[in-house]
Amino acid sequence: QVQLVESGGGSVQAGGSLRLSCAVSGVTSRSICMGWFRQILGKERERVATFDSSGRTSYTDSVKGRFTISKDNGKNTLYLQMNSLKPEDTALYYCAAAWNCYYSDNAFPFWGQGTQVTVSS
Repeated sequence: QVQLVESGGGSVQAGGSLRLSCAVSGVTSRSICMGWFRQILGKERERVATFDSSGRTSYTDSVKGRFTISKDNGKNTLYLQMNSLKPEDTALYYCAAAWNCYYSDNAFPFWGQGTQVTVSS
């Protein structure tokens, strides 16, 4: 059974940094696509960044240059380093996994419980 557990959310002032972690169990992280998604209250869930099994990364435009996705296969853990945070980054952040990154967002089969990130101005 694949399980994803996020940690690292919290409250920070604009311009600050946070690092999210996602511990994976039940599957080897190097063999799957893993990603970070976020959902702002009242809006649709948004794909923030992905890391595929070949090591390729992808980011949504609004976080390019500020967020970095990485993976430690030895620890079976995915990270999202978030720098220069803005109030509009405030959201519930989810870790998700799929067999490849071509799945549509809602088709990712495995999801964590989410961790809240709040950025104040």
